[in-house]
Amino acid sequence: MADPRLITALDLPTTEAADALVAALGGACSFYKIGLQLLPVGGMELAQDLKARGKRVFLDFKLHDIPATVEKATRSITGAGADLLTVHAEPPVMRAAVEGRGGSDLKILAVTVLTAYDDAMLEEMGYRYGARELVLRRVEQALEAGVDGVVASPQEAGEIRSRFGGGFLIVTPGVRPEGADRGDQKRTATPAEALRAGATHLVIGRPISGAKDPKAAAEAIVAEMAEV
Repeated sequence: MADPRLITALDLPTTEAADALVAALGGACSFYKIGLQLLPVGGMELAQDLKARGKRVFLDFKLHDIPATVEKATRSITGAGADLLTVHAEPPVMRAAVEGRGGSDLKILAVTVLTAYDDAMLEEMGYRYGARELVLRRVEQALEAGVDGVVASPQEAGEIRSRFGGGFLIVTPGVRPEGADRGDQKRTATPAEALRAGATHLVIGRPISGAKDPKAAAEAIVAEMAEV
């Protein structure tokens, strides 16, 4: 049985490849992430198709523009019937997305600090905060803006939950089963570690999509999650 806390990332070059992965997973997964890689090649149509098949959909578009544009884009996106949408955790952007989703069921997630970034990369980009400090500041701003949750690494999930309590989503990318390749992710944890830290959902891509048997890989992850 699928665990609704597992979100499989469809980070693939075509919607045909994404559809093939969904078919291969069958009942092992019920929640899928569609990101920028698929957006220009039919990602929105795929989202609507997945919803029509009873799946849940996370649109990881990380909207970031002037507030008026973010509000209009969010309003347009609600037509896909998606469950989750990401925006960058800047107060005007988050407030605009909340306004744009209106009375729909779309939940807004604020991206705090990308899990591919570490302190050295943030310093290179000109930030005066390290990853931990920047994440906590952005979570505080996100909750003030009225979003439904945040995207944060498993490393920060525990402190976020401890400091800010429950009642909001913590979606964690950078999750890797024991022994899996970390790839370009800097701040990772196993599925069990992430859930114990306070994550509500786990986004997992290459350990499933890159496995010889994606369904078996997903089932193994679900089995680990069931222990928490």
